[in-house]
Amino acid sequence: MTKPVKLFLIVLIVLNIMVLAGQLWPAGAPPFARVVNIAFLVLSLGVFIRLVVGKKV
Repeated sequence: MTKPVKLFLIVLIVLNIMVLAGQLWPAGAPPFARVVNIAFLVLSLGVFIRLVVGKKV
């Protein structure tokens, strides 16, 4: 696995943890939680589309 791909996956994991924490504890969500949720969904969608099309991530 190349370094940029590994870094990108780490970013997705961190965003996933933030989104999950916001769902489990909504009162503690930071003011930028909406932006993080949208960014995570868009980036995840991009990864899934690339996997379906058959390109290596």
